[in-house]
Amino acid sequence: MPETWNRNEGHDARFEDCFRGGRALVGRDGELAALRAAVSGHRLVTVTGAAGTGKSRLALAALTSPPDGPARTVVRVRWHDGIPVGRRALTARVARALSGAGLPWGVVGAPGGPGLSWDPAPTELAAPPRPAPAGEVLLLLDDVDPVHTECIGLVQTLLMAQPAVRALVTARRPLGLGDERVIRLEPLPVEAAPGRPDASPAAELLVSRARERGWREQPDPAAVARVCRLLEGVPLALELAAGRLGEWTMEELAAHLETGQCRLADPDPLLLRHRTLRTSVGAVHALCEPAQRKVWRRLSVFTGPFTEAAAVFVCPGSDLAPHEVPPALAMLSATGVLQVLGEAGAVRPPRYRMARAARDFGAERLAAAGERPVTRDRHAAHFRGVAAVAETLWNTGLQRQALQTVQDEHDDLMALVRRAGDGSGHAETALETMLHLWFWWAVHDHAREGSDRLRGLLPRLPADSPLVARGRWLAAWLGAAWDPRTAHRLLSLAWPAAVLAGDDALLGRIAHVHGTLAWRRQDPASAAEYYRQAADTTPRGAPGGPSSTVSLAALAVVQAHHAPAAAARTARRALAQPDCADDAWATALAHYARAFADHRSGRTGRARHRAGRALADLEARLDAPQARRALRLLVAALDLAATTAGTRAPRPRPCVPVPRGGAQAPSVTASLAQR
Repeated sequence: MPETWNRNEGHDARFEDCFRGGRALVGRDGELAALRAAVSGHRLVTVTGAAGTGKSRLALAALTSPPDGPARTVVRVRWHDGIPVGRRALTARVARALSGAGLPWGVVGAPGGPGLSWDPAPTELAAPPRPAPAGEVLLLLDDVDPVHTECIGLVQTLLMAQPAVRALVTARRPLGLGDERVIRLEPLPVEAAPGRPDASPAAELLVSRARERGWREQPDPAAVARVCRLLEGVPLALELAAGRLGEWTMEELAAHLETGQCRLADPDPLLLRHRTLRTSVGAVHALCEPAQRKVWRRLSVFTGPFTEAAAVFVCPGSDLAPHEVPPALAMLSATGVLQVLGEAGAVRPPRYRMARAARDFGAERLAAAGERPVTRDRHAAHFRGVAAVAETLWNTGLQRQALQTVQDEHDDLMALVRRAGDGSGHAETALETMLHLWFWWAVHDHAREGSDRLRGLLPRLPADSPLVARGRWLAAWLGAAWDPRTAHRLLSLAWPAAVLAGDDALLGRIAHVHGTLAWRRQDPASAAEYYRQAADTTPRGAPGGPSSTVSLAALAVVQAHHAPAAAARTARRALAQPDCADDAWATALAHYARAFADHRSGRTGRARHRAGRALADLEARLDAPQARRALRLLVAALDLAATTAGTRAPRPRPCVPVPRGGAQAPSVTASLAQR
């Protein structure tokens, strides 16, 4: 196998010796088979992928042809970071390598051009010719990112000049030539394949490399899986992490990785740029254009997936125009810094996600550039706007889209709230964001999380802030199910501020929570009075909380316990509200109240029919898990009453609207708290 070497020859030799000595690929059987098939069927194959995914190792494995394969001469030219890049540097190295393999190639063309041509009299750059090899010639251009542009012209000229030559290229992005077959190498899966009880490929690589380094402990599967998830299945990161298991336990390693993985290092790496994960990512950063570097470091403020529009909002500044951001996103995606989520040409625009190692590196560069405060300000402003848009969608009847918006942006919305709760600024912006997302906490089974975050955030705002009273009301509503004493205290603090501000909507919602607390202490008369006051006080269409329909539905449930006829009238009044048609959650609560009133009036069949229709309508319009469970409990109780007619069947337990969430809530709770 003729090859060419350079000043890093010792590292190359160790790399191949390690591979040939038994360090086999892990979890790459499918990619290896695909690469071998591609090399046999195409003249140009490029293995691409992010830094550290094992492109060179896969290419070397693919070159080991089976005994019955075609006769082939392999010529390897490897480029290393740190070697000066001059004009026609790669072309001259390829010419020497091919001439040494018996092909008299020479360097021709205009000065600075990448051309290669067949030259019976090789130039002074070519080695003395050897006998021409039999069969085809496979040229492996390994790790050519520093000379990517020159490689494009070189490969195109070479393939046009000699039909017997094939080319296999490893780089972080494709060459972009027409006949190119691209094998994209992704990180190893961090979850075990379906039907396989053993560990995931990432866990298998981590444990096997640790065993090779003398680690003999019995691994904890949960800790191993946590490390693999934190490292996102990147093979280089997993191998560097395996080297630290001699000084750290698996649990300690996972704890260190939580605060940043760029510190992972190997004192004696196979390749120089693999000394640390920071060095490996830095090699990609060094090849980026200035605009791409700016976009990279500013994108590091994103915790989860983001859209191009979000990037265009956050990244620009006096030194970067908005129109420069989309091309930078495309280039960073091509080199593996960003992952593209979604299909090209789909209805929804693609979303981007930054690899964690790249995000940690970018955060360091952002802090070093002194841009972190202003970039975080723009990030906070953007996601406050996202929360406001989600609430507008909810209030205008597009409730499924509202929940989808929050789910898509959940990681960054929670990062904004978490940063503010930790005292790093943006407390007022974070509280306003949480208030916009009241429906997410109350309707979508996140009440305990929302209550805890609000209680941690409220002390960081000045007491005279107009947002504090609303925050106290929301924290009281979300926490009423398991901490009524704190809820009472928060309401007593919020009520004077609401009175002084003349905020009827807040006064009505405070009354609603008082009604819930009264119902929980088994005081139906007080609960009915509070719910009636809430329904009459809350203005129609007021944003920032539940509508008056919810209070009417709660009143109907309370009335059904002693006055079913009045409860039916109240439920009909709730369903007749103009804003009820666009609010699937409030509609479900009102139908629940009417079905329960029918049951209390002795019309069990009608109640069962009404509850079943309400459940079907809710499931078709909105993902509201707690309200859905409440309706299902009512349907089950009514079915049981129908099947046990003539015997004393248990009555359905009446419910009133109060958010319940978290693992501590009883298993039968719903978005309507049980009596």
